[in-house]
Amino acid sequence: MKKSRRNFIKKTGIAAGITVAPFENIFTITNSAVEQNPIVGHGDFTYRVDKKWGVQDPSQFPVNDCHEMVMDKNKRLLMTTTHPKNNILIYDQSGKVLDAWGTDYPGAHGLTLVEEGGEEFLFITDPDSHKVCKTTLRGDKLLEFSMPKEVEAYTSKKQFKPTETAVAPNGDIYIADGYGLDYIIQYDAKGNYIRHFGGKGTEVHHFDCCHGITLDTRGGKAPTLLITSRSKNSFKRFTLDGKYLETISLPGCYICRPVLKNNILYFAVIVTKDWGSYDGMLAVLNEDNKVVSLPGGSKPNYTKEGFQSPVYDQKTFFNPHDVCIDDDENIYVPQWNSGKTYPLKLTRV
Repeated sequence: MKKSRRNFIKKTGIAAGITVAPFENIFTITNSAVEQNPIVGHGDFTYRVDKKWGVQDPSQFPVNDCHEMVMDKNKRLLMTTTHPKNNILIYDQSGKVLDAWGTDYPGAHGLTLVEEGGEEFLFITDPDSHKVCKTTLRGDKLLEFSMPKEVEAYTSKKQFKPTETAVAPNGDIYIADGYGLDYIIQYDAKGNYIRHFGGKGTEVHHFDCCHGITLDTRGGKAPTLLITSRSKNSFKRFTLDGKYLETISLPGCYICRPVLKNNILYFAVIVTKDWGSYDGMLAVLNEDNKVVSLPGGSKPNYTKEGFQSPVYDQKTFFNPHDVCIDDDENIYVPQWNSGKTYPLKLTRV
């Protein structure tokens, strides 16, 4: 079904446009040189870009930084943004905003969706207000986490700047303090402290910006934690009780968070060189964690030294911060610090 659908799209194309880039003065290319709805990516993972997909009236649904996005079982797309008028926007798959809520999360960042007893809930991280909240899909707060008093390294609540969460099958909650002290703090489903591990440092079990975290259940193996060490351009794998297993190095990739769909690993590369370059892209990895496609970047290149740093294509993204994958393996992309741009869509072809 998916293959025939992609073949149909290849033959017919998609009638959609492209917005004018808010940072066009950064690049040497001009608007006339930018291909309308270009196809990006490599191998079997190619996509048609629609930069108009999520565009809204900013007087009604404004955004500042757009951070992360998840899809609920009703196929609605929920996204965090840091605008004081609304911290959560809820889209349908056509790009229409269905609802907006939240003014208590000025730094609305990580967004994790979990299902318990047939009902879905959100975990929202906010490094600006130093908290993590579990809420309903309507925004009702059920649980709140702040500075972990059990961890002696924290002497002020301002040191706690969480960026992401993951939830294990037994309900245990893992909070990644990616902008704080780089610890992973584990709690039970009721919010009781269990343990912490990681922290900033240079040993294999340490992190340098543990920005993203997810539960990896691929391959029929026991679940593990796949955690970003963004400034070191790598993932680190741990057991659920915090024991280090391996490092997956991806030079040139400042990785936001890992997202798994159909045994494929996706993530946003927010930058490849420095924060002023606006040279982000996406990455698609197979079950062996080998990069097979770089939408918005150069063709993946491996040598005997390993993966080689990718090069930006100068047109597709600014600072992509996350990916959300739908059932047709299309990708929705929120962007950070990108001129208040709305999320765009990559339709798989």
